[in-house]
Amino acid sequence: MILIDADACPVKREITETALRRNVQAIFVAGTYLRLTDHPLVKLFVAGDGFDAADDAIAAVAKPGTVTITADIPLAERVLKAGGAALDPRGREFTLESIGETVATRDLMHELRPGMEGMTGGQGGGPRPYGPRDRAAFKNALDRILTRLARA
Repeated sequence: MILIDADACPVKREITETALRRNVQAIFVAGTYLRLTDHPLVKLFVAGDGFDAADDAIAAVAKPGTVTITADIPLAERVLKAGGAALDPRGREFTLESIGETVATRDLMHELRPGMEGMTGGQGGGPRPYGPRDRAAFKNALDRILTRLARA
């Protein structure tokens, strides 16, 4: 099963294509309604707009054998602790070995960001624009994880 933190997910189409090709259920979890492909393997769960409602819904069902697509590092950590796999939309797999450092880096950047705003001339940092290489890396990583889970 693929669980998707869907509100800001840039790879909905790629996930749907992969789910249909591999005959795997994809559950898109969002705060509000999303238009998705009409297929029995593709489901939408509207968690509501409460703080972390979608994250809580995903974490409640994440378990060994599931893969969660999210850019949310704290959610990825919760999924990993529940035994599931976690992948970001750029194709980076979160692991139990790497998540602690990833969380620490995220927290550090959160603390430093306000003090750095004046140093960037008003130009925020942030991730590079999402492009075709990111889509390809994501699709390859998702296939690799689904293959690994199918063998387990």
